[in-house]
Amino acid sequence: MAIRAVVFDIGGVLEVAADGAEPTVALPEMIARWEKRLHLRPGKLDEQLGRVWSAGSLGTCSEEDVPRRLRELIGMSQAQADAFMREFWEIYLGELNVELAAYFSGLRPRYRTALLSNSFIGARSREEERYHFAEMTDLIIYSHEEGMAKPERRIYELTCERLGVQPVETVFLDDAEPSVTAACELGIHAILFRETTQAIAGVQACLEAHASA
Repeated sequence: MAIRAVVFDIGGVLEVAADGAEPTVALPEMIARWEKRLHLRPGKLDEQLGRVWSAGSLGTCSEEDVPRRLRELIGMSQAQADAFMREFWEIYLGELNVELAAYFSGLRPRYRTALLSNSFIGARSREEERYHFAEMTDLIIYSHEEGMAKPERRIYELTCERLGVQPVETVFLDDAEPSVTAACELGIHAILFRETTQAIAGVQACLEAHASA
């Protein structure tokens, strides 16, 4: 069956860390710095905020809840909480993967396109302000807006439904192995992102292989 849609992850794929480090590395390093600054034992800050991170990724809290919980749980001042969130968003947003973004944007109108992100509440407005993702894709699905996240099967089904395609008509690119595995189990042609050249070659090879299927 011919490919009709292409879906990309955002963090670690279209957004990359400014220093080349993965956000999954940069964020824990940031947390560790704040623990030292606040004289907390290693792991204490992340432990206290575990429910906040989960709630933020599924949209069960507000943006205002996060700095409030920093003040209540950790004892940060308002200024510290504000500084923490500014640093968090700088790491979260990183820098645009310009080469991959250009490739992705160029897939339209031949293919339907979507961005599928395990996100954090507030991500849409910040990413739109910085990167204008809405201009380069047909659809953006954020976990914090849907109340579900990769690798849950339902979020892939929802993406295909909104694109109006079958899983087997879809190519998906993500940097997380569990997300790729779950997509494959649904029948999606999923590719694990390692670096930009490899990712573009992999997506293009899949599109060409199924061009006349």
